[in-house]
Amino acid sequence: MSDDPMHHAGERQVDVRDLPVRRRHPVVFDAYQELMTGQSLIVVNDHEPRGLREEFDREFAGSFSWDVVTSEDANYRVRITKRASTALPRVVSDTTALMEASDPGTGGSIWQLSPGERDLDANIIALPAHDEIGMHVGPNLDVLILVLDGSGELHTELDVLELDRGALLWLPRKAHRRFVAGPEGLQYFSVHQRKPTLSITPAPHSS
Repeated sequence: MSDDPMHHAGERQVDVRDLPVRRRHPVVFDAYQELMTGQSLIVVNDHEPRGLREEFDREFAGSFSWDVVTSEDANYRVRITKRASTALPRVVSDTTALMEASDPGTGGSIWQLSPGERDLDANIIALPAHDEIGMHVGPNLDVLILVLDGSGELHTELDVLELDRGALLWLPRKAHRRFVAGPEGLQYFSVHQRKPTLSITPAPHSS
């Protein structure tokens, strides 16, 4: 039993001060995932865990509470309470504001879906005027694309599709595609199943 008056009876305490830095966040997240809704845990750290708070905001925004218990050097304690059983649905971007704030000369991915625990990958791609993504074979995943702004062309193996704001396209897995932006550039939203994480397996032992 803890002699800390701020430590509630039955409340788990996770002290990460003696752990390697790279292990601290995973240990806390594992402990949090084991909580039932309404339960909490105390995290003890040797500094204010701002990075941990940012990661919780990214993964579980709105579904937890974060309360500082003590803030002394080398003994910083926060109580993290699980308020909902899962991460909550939430607005992740305002595409109208994003388009208005984007520099027309900017290219590449200008927004990405960021939570680590997700089944989807999604981003917003911007191509400056007359820029292009050359012909290539797509991934082994179906991709859905929504044109948000501008115009352009999608070149396939056999034809060319005109792209205008509002066009919703399906790109079958491994389909050939080439995007060419029009005179006002091209911005589109892309979503697909998350690509599997590459893992390295040891080579088999020789007999």
